[in-house]
Amino acid sequence: MATACPLPATQDLPTLHAKLQGLLRFLRDALPISNAHTVDFYTESVWEKLVDLSPETVLAALKRSAAEAEAEAEAGFSEARPLVEAEARAGVSDFPKAFCETSQKLVSVEAFALAAKYYSVQNLGMCTSFEQLLVALQGNKKQRTAENLKPVEFMNMKKSHEVQAMSQLICSITDYYGVKQVIDLGSGKGYLSSFLSLKYGLKVYGIDSSNTNTHGAKERNRKLKKHWKHYHTQSRVDVNGVALKMAKERKVQNEIKYNANVEETYNNSSANQEKMSPSDYLSDFSGSVISDIRKQMENLHAQPHGEDNLCFENSFSLIDFLPINAVETNSSSQIINREISEANKERRKLASKSNESNIYSPLTSFITADSELHDIIKDLEECLMVGLHTCGDLASNTLRIFASNSEIKGVCSVGCCYHLLSEEFENEHKECMQEKWGFPMCHYLKEERWCCGRNARMSACLALERVALGQGLPTESLFYRAVLQDIIKDCYGITKCEQHVGKIYSKCSSFLDYVRKSLKKLGLDESKLPEKIIMDYYEKYKPRMDELEAFNMLKVFLAPCIETLILLDRLCYLKEQEDIAWSALVKLFDPVKSPRCYAVIALKKQQ
Repeated sequence: MATACPLPATQDLPTLHAKLQGLLRFLRDALPISNAHTVDFYTESVWEKLVDLSPETVLAALKRSAAEAEAEAEAGFSEARPLVEAEARAGVSDFPKAFCETSQKLVSVEAFALAAKYYSVQNLGMCTSFEQLLVALQGNKKQRTAENLKPVEFMNMKKSHEVQAMSQLICSITDYYGVKQVIDLGSGKGYLSSFLSLKYGLKVYGIDSSNTNTHGAKERNRKLKKHWKHYHTQSRVDVNGVALKMAKERKVQNEIKYNANVEETYNNSSANQEKMSPSDYLSDFSGSVISDIRKQMENLHAQPHGEDNLCFENSFSLIDFLPINAVETNSSSQIINREISEANKERRKLASKSNESNIYSPLTSFITADSELHDIIKDLEECLMVGLHTCGDLASNTLRIFASNSEIKGVCSVGCCYHLLSEEFENEHKECMQEKWGFPMCHYLKEERWCCGRNARMSACLALERVALGQGLPTESLFYRAVLQDIIKDCYGITKCEQHVGKIYSKCSSFLDYVRKSLKKLGLDESKLPEKIIMDYYEKYKPRMDELEAFNMLKVFLAPCIETLILLDRLCYLKEQEDIAWSALVKLFDPVKSPRCYAVIALKKQQ
């Protein structure tokens, strides 16, 4: 185990419960906005039911709030500082009212935006610094890594950003516990697994439910290994070239010096003649040539753990560096060469064994909370369990498996696809044999019988940071779909359409073309609708497009709050487990590059 600093302090369970209480109070009023379906926006008169303001007022206030937040963030201030101060002075009951108590409609966008910012992960003070955690885990030990090798050489920019940050943390945790095995649940195409194996020398099992993904991961890993081998072969050529050139230069210099002094040497008496030992030359060599080589190597690609010395020593023997008169030209040189050759062979054997353990094995298996890892991984040992953007219930089950298996010493899980989570209290009237649900996990929310709803969980996937940078929602395509729904209701008598239109918008040249193709896909007779009727619907709702835009922006502002609830639920669950020594939420990624940027991390007690 690495010598490490104390792990960063985190909030205890009662403190997290207090934050949950305030968050639930706000969401009870705000959830109807997140749960409203955009498809039914016009057919269900959503704006009139939930908002008591004009769309222009809402949009202006939200844009102003976003601009203020950006300015405060650049200045280093907390985004929700006024609300925090209000809480300190008077408690949550005196927070500004965003919703009317009688109608439950939104009446204050400013209060809504302020509360939404306050109840985000960052502003609730739940996050642990990524940098502080790395320092604590690594202590004084230098992490084994090839810093000049970036994953962007093998994957796109988004995935590269994710893999680089997460693999660095995973390696630090494995070093902290002294383990070499990693289990990657929901490994998908194997980017993270391959990188952990190739760069950090870890033995990784990537488990995915899709056989197609497993086969694809194997093929991709084969290509990565080939690329990796070429990469490091080139690195060795660079390093060895520098070393051999310097060795030859040193030999020439020593030969000249030797020839200049040879006559004086032979004039000395035999009693005073003493041959210089290799150590006499090595002391000079180690103080000059080696230091020069090290300086040169700093400018070249660093080698991964286990190869630092191999690439250097496999290419030339120590004799190449010695002056020509440092070794007697007799059988002793053959002995030295033979000994060095044997040492090289032994080193190669050790390297080969080491490389055999640094492998990535893709496996196909559907993981549940009750999955028995010993049945899937025959050589299961003390390990770390990880998951990069594990979908739906798999993120929850990852934490449950971690908590119930003594071999798993730590977990690092980044979830996604919140809309795929199963909710225990969503359809209570329906009989269901499922015992372990994706949400909620912790006792507090179970006692509250809390339910978000699918649409709210879907909206939790919206990326506020991207929208704030101008990467807005596809308002026109959403508008087309909402108007189409009103056409289907009025002209075909269908109030709830179970079929999905899909991604037709990008293939259509106009609203008319969109309606025609959509009706055909839905199996509805589009010939009964004249062009004029279709365009009349378009003209009817076009002036109200700003309602839809403003409403979707309200959803975007609420998204971090719903994600906070899901993450808090998982963190509280870990805090409830007795054998877990440390658990926290850590912001691993840039939310603009990767909106699902928070990792749930937990470490078990040291034995």
